[in-house]
Amino acid sequence: MKKLLLVLLSAPLLAFAAGAELNLDKAPDHSRDQAALQNGAKIFVNYCLNCHSASYMRYNRLQDIGLTEAQIRDNLMFAADKVGEPMTIAMQRADAKVWFGVAPPDLTVIARARASEFGSGADWLYTYLRSFYRDDERPTGWNNVVFANVGMPHILWELQGDQVMGDDHHLKLVRPGKMAPAEYDAMVGDLVAYLVYMGEPMGEFRKSLGVVVLIALAVLFVFALALKREFWKDVH
Repeated sequence: MKKLLLVLLSAPLLAFAAGAELNLDKAPDHSRDQAALQNGAKIFVNYCLNCHSASYMRYNRLQDIGLTEAQIRDNLMFAADKVGEPMTIAMQRADAKVWFGVAPPDLTVIARARASEFGSGADWLYTYLRSFYRDDERPTGWNNVVFANVGMPHILWELQGDQVMGDDHHLKLVRPGKMAPAEYDAMVGDLVAYLVYMGEPMGEFRKSLGVVVLIALAVLFVFALALKREFWKDVH
């Protein structure tokens, strides 16, 4: 009984230790780079929005990253008529479940969801999108180092090329794609930056506002301290 209790109490620690073995690559920080965010939005619309929705994100929010309404309408809206509409898809969840075994998740807050699990949603997504490899035993022909037995095929394989898992358990590029490895990594970095932005479009404003508030409080503290000294200077 004591041994069983010890195992149950140590289970969370074992799970934490197992999760800690996952080595994530550091994603580039493009949170303030409008060109990168705009490129990420373009990649998302062209490659991800076919199967994955972002139903809590509206097209007109892309104006916050420097795009005009005309640019959004002419270049990024393939499944909507008005810029105020959410980024939904035509595919029904029931059909998706039949075709893929599970309905592809909505990606609006995917970065925040992964952050709650792995500490950094950006690092997880950046590593995940660069870690697909060929696996003939999987229904889609693909597997992933970060997400074992993933149901999603490697939608960006033409750009990255074909990777295989070597005998040393490291990925090897056996057939180059349309992009050089550095170019592909940079593109994924832009896409990840946009996914992070979607999860909290006001995130950068919130951080900037927080800095302003802290500065204001620091100034007020100086005045409050001076006022205190003035009041108590004659008190012995």
